[in-house]
Amino acid sequence: MTQHNADNERIKHAYLRFLRDARSQSESTIDAAAKALDRFEIYTKHINFKRFHHKQASAFKRHLLQQKGLRSGDVLSKATLYSTLTHLKRFFQWLAREPGYKSRVRYSDADYFNLSANDTRIAKARREQRAPTLEQVKHVISVMPGETEIDLRNRAILALTILTGARDGAIASLKLKHIDLVNDCVVQDAREVKTKRRKTFTTWFFPVGDEVRLILVEWVTYLRESKWWGDDDPLFPATRVGLGPTQQFELFGVQKIHWKNATPIRRIFREAFVNAGLEYFNPHSFRHTLVRLGEKFCKTPEQFKAWSQNLGHEKPLTTFLNYGEVPYERQAQIFKELAAPYQPERSQADEIADAVIKKLRLEIPKEVNP
Repeated sequence: MTQHNADNERIKHAYLRFLRDARSQSESTIDAAAKALDRFEIYTKHINFKRFHHKQASAFKRHLLQQKGLRSGDVLSKATLYSTLTHLKRFFQWLAREPGYKSRVRYSDADYFNLSANDTRIAKARREQRAPTLEQVKHVISVMPGETEIDLRNRAILALTILTGARDGAIASLKLKHIDLVNDCVVQDAREVKTKRRKTFTTWFFPVGDEVRLILVEWVTYLRESKWWGDDDPLFPATRVGLGPTQQFELFGVQKIHWKNATPIRRIFREAFVNAGLEYFNPHSFRHTLVRLGEKFCKTPEQFKAWSQNLGHEKPLTTFLNYGEVPYERQAQIFKELAAPYQPERSQADEIADAVIKKLRLEIPKEVNP
């Protein structure tokens, strides 16, 4: 059976380069597009894309609806189906405009990758974004061990995440010079830090507690004063692994290099939550925790604007739409409060007025009867 098609490989390479250089898509998006194309080619036995026909799209869609996930064993979710088919649709629409394919591939045939309207609504439906409470985060950090330098690093990673809401990719690429403990902020410089859409911005520490900040301070002080590391060294260095006395691989502290990706950070989060007896929350969930905290703390539009900018959002509407949903428990509580009999709250001005009237009544002598 054919394992690849040379023509297909060349045009796929051109498309992925188009996504990266012309459309400025992220690596995760490019990987997802490549995976979708690979799935389609396996199904069609690597038939040349020049022979694409809408019947192939319809047949592949029916095939995909019956597939099961490798891990769960359940049928693929509607979101996975929608993502895969959308990537294929965009590819063949692009392909229909390319030299050598214009006369072979019809632009409208790509529409046959569309899911049904009902399945599309299911796939795009917003679900509640689960996030830990600030108290849960503090509990997890407090029970993490702090004996070795690896322990100190791991605790500091969780501390920095809740202090700044930084994304795990950015955290993995931070250097010591990017953190300013005098002004309690982190400069996410896109020239060196892997921020989303390569935006540069400064994040001041969110008000989550001095005990959390001290954990980060302890780690930075350790790197600078005990290990004598400089500005360009990683804030969260990779683990040094080597052969121990028993010829088994062991951990030997940290080494002066960055992690290649954020996978180790997610692993640290998972172990920390499991060891604390709680369900796992990934690093990104801490951003939802901070948004919910901001909804309680911020009293003016200007304050929430600043809170939103601190997360790297240019507009507060982004924060509201993508992170600002009301958790189900809080939603239920709000409606219970609304259902209760209305009791108007007395303002401070009302209380002052009552006090003045009472005082006047005491000071004005009562009229004496003749």
